[in-house]
Amino acid sequence: MASQEEKPPVETNRVDDATEKVPGLHGKEDLDDAQRATQAEHETTLKQALRENYMAIIWSAIVSLTIVMEGYDLNLMQNFFGYPSFTAKFGTYDPGSDSNQLTGAWQAGLVQGTNAGVIIGGFMNGWFSSRYGYRRTLMAALVCQTGFIFISFFAVSIEMLLVGQMLCGLTWGVYATTGPAYASEVCPLALRGYLTVYVNLCWAMGQFISSGIIQGLVSNETQWGWRIPIAVQWVWPVPIVIAIIFAPESPWWLVRKDRFDEALHVLCRLTTRSEEHCRASLSQIQHTTRLEDEMNHGVSYLDCFKGVNLRRTEICIMVFVGAQLSGSNFAYSPSYFLLQAGLGVQDAYNFGLGGTALAFVGTMLSWILLTYFGRRAIFLAGMLGDAIVLFVVAISSAAAPNAQDSLWVQVSFMMLWQAIYSLSVGPIGYAIVSETSAVQLRPQTVVLARNSYNVVYIICGILNPYMINPTEWNLQGKTAFVWASTASLMVVWIFFRLPETKDRTYEELDVLFSHKIPARGFKKAKVDAYGETVD
Repeated sequence: MASQEEKPPVETNRVDDATEKVPGLHGKEDLDDAQRATQAEHETTLKQALRENYMAIIWSAIVSLTIVMEGYDLNLMQNFFGYPSFTAKFGTYDPGSDSNQLTGAWQAGLVQGTNAGVIIGGFMNGWFSSRYGYRRTLMAALVCQTGFIFISFFAVSIEMLLVGQMLCGLTWGVYATTGPAYASEVCPLALRGYLTVYVNLCWAMGQFISSGIIQGLVSNETQWGWRIPIAVQWVWPVPIVIAIIFAPESPWWLVRKDRFDEALHVLCRLTTRSEEHCRASLSQIQHTTRLEDEMNHGVSYLDCFKGVNLRRTEICIMVFVGAQLSGSNFAYSPSYFLLQAGLGVQDAYNFGLGGTALAFVGTMLSWILLTYFGRRAIFLAGMLGDAIVLFVVAISSAAAPNAQDSLWVQVSFMMLWQAIYSLSVGPIGYAIVSETSAVQLRPQTVVLARNSYNVVYIICGILNPYMINPTEWNLQGKTAFVWASTASLMVVWIFFRLPETKDRTYEELDVLFSHKIPARGFKKAKVDAYGETVD
């Protein structure tokens, strides 16, 4: 009898062999279903997708509403630095400005302490979401935040306020990384870009509400002038957590856990299409899972830096980091800068409110750009526009640092910066990160990208107050030279490294990355995700 080593190799059919690697995927028929589902995704129009997937839109929108809370508070804290009732409570008298001021150290401490909490919360979310799913992790965070807000609201010292902000930051780290990941996994291809960008709209919504409340209370010099804006945060957690109790889990997460019947049930809940169509979609998810199983051999943070995932992780990190390097810490919430530049308190906060309104409108208008242009083109044009505007602000400040006309030029161009950012870099980044990350590693990749953003935000947040603060470096508008330079460096990176992900299914993106297609070749490449070939 021949030994096992001497047996001739058994010929296998590639399709049948592939399906054996995925539990629940039974032979060529299911693989054909997956291929039909991919073709249907490419052929589905926006109007049809809106009509057939309104439940997916509703659930994605509800989950993304948690981002409103993060945008609200982070904008609130930055605007508090020049807020009369807040500085009266937590600041110290500065003879130079004849007013109470928070020192540069405490300005940096409050913002960056919060972001330290966001970073820790983000890393925790990557593990919890992968193990327990998006729903349960999100509900736990919402319940915790309801309690943490009490600490900030009843703060009697700046140290107590810092503790409250850091604990709330843990929950915001969960929201910031769950929203885009969940939206990208419950929505079809035709809606994916719009609903991941909606995450940024929720951020802008939170900032707009925050700016409106503090603008309305800026003349209130009692303790309620700063306590009421903090108390408003209790409005969101309870109704959102009640809604999420009834929300479906991501079908992609369920497939990763081999819970195929539940995944099919969820797919049927998310669309009005037939059960046959949902079964085909399930086969498509399983096929993509099989592709990624062959490329990846784990779902840890370390796996994000192995093989083809290293490139995908680099792109996701740089896109989110680019939002900071574009100058957002300086220009996105300019109330403190405008106050130090000589604008009155009411005018400064009026401009702050106007800027957040621009962000809200700009994000909605970015949906129009998404329809006609690719993610790469929008992101590149936006970063280039922001760099040019910042150079204009810096040159204007350097040419006439104390002139009133120069101040209004700076104000006008900072508003233009906000408009450009809100049309491009801010919202489009969410779509790029959600689409570029591998499905199996999405929670971890989004967390790494978002936390890289937070680390850079901490660095920028420490430097920016020192550059502007009259008791520190006092660079005023010349601070824009720094951020114009970093934005210019990002333009170079985008041109050479950022691929186009528009109109690509996740399995097609897997194939493109596995074949190491250059960034500028993604748009024109022809992909057969089932033959796993690229032309």
